[in-house]
Amino acid sequence: MSWSSLSIKPPTRSHHRESTDRILLHDRHSVHERNINFDNTTTRGIIVYENSTSSSPIMPALPNPSDTPMAHKFNTNITGLAGGPHWVPVLTNVDEHMFVTVGVNLELCPVNAMCQGPFNNLLFASMNNESFQLSTNLSLMQAQFYNVSGIYTTDFPDQPAVKFDYTNSNISLDLSLIYAPKLTKVKTLKFNSTVEIVLQNTAFLAIENHPMHLHSFNFHVLAQGFGNYDPINDPKKFNLFNPQIRNTIGVPVGGWAVIRFTANNPGMWFMHCHLDVHLPWGLGIVFEVENGPTPWVLRPIPADLPQL
Repeated sequence: MSWSSLSIKPPTRSHHRESTDRILLHDRHSVHERNINFDNTTTRGIIVYENSTSSSPIMPALPNPSDTPMAHKFNTNITGLAGGPHWVPVLTNVDEHMFVTVGVNLELCPVNAMCQGPFNNLLFASMNNESFQLSTNLSLMQAQFYNVSGIYTTDFPDQPAVKFDYTNSNISLDLSLIYAPKLTKVKTLKFNSTVEIVLQNTAFLAIENHPMHLHSFNFHVLAQGFGNYDPINDPKKFNLFNPQIRNTIGVPVGGWAVIRFTANNPGMWFMHCHLDVHLPWGLGIVFEVENGPTPWVLRPIPADLPQL
């Protein structure tokens, strides 16, 4: 074996020319923000092939936890197995184009309260400066199925209302941009429509990687990069031949990622940051996928569904 290190990010696959060794796996955090404390514990495991002739596993050389370029190089070099048993070709005709910013925001502190965020505010998060608020009266799926009005609106924007220098650190505490309203807005998609989303990280408060997870659908990751997405030059980098297929993508720290998927499952489907605290802060969006032809229609709500 000739590796010094190999990054593993599920789901990925590695092919070896030799299969008679023991391989020692090390796992530890990849940290992009240098001014935070984190558990620097290393987890270890061993892969032993049946016909192993090696008496001891090969010791990998671990990269520095803050080596963002190496992590990015690995993540962007992953490809899909084009023509494989589970391969889905990339659709080239796109019905919905969205440019969506992701990041942390502020919310005004309630009157006569003491808040611990910057400028005595609350910490929140948003996509396109819309901080998602879950309904407390009726689930979104029930509201969709029974056509109940007043639970949500369908005006989530396809792009931010104000364009700015998204990854410039000078906007970190720009009070003209950093506040986000908490609303229950969804994006309505026609059944079987092809959706392309540019996920653009922002520099509000702290620049960090946001692992964005989409419920119900897998998507192709067409490209990733640092800085502000360039709509003229960056599409030239799209991998339309064998891109990786995922349901979670880490939007690079201070950068962007482009995904594409087909909305072929009716219902209300959440896309949100998988950092636990960012979800209740509002870093999410819901896609309302309309019914298709039978049998691709929303099933009745279960009678024993817990009530809010």
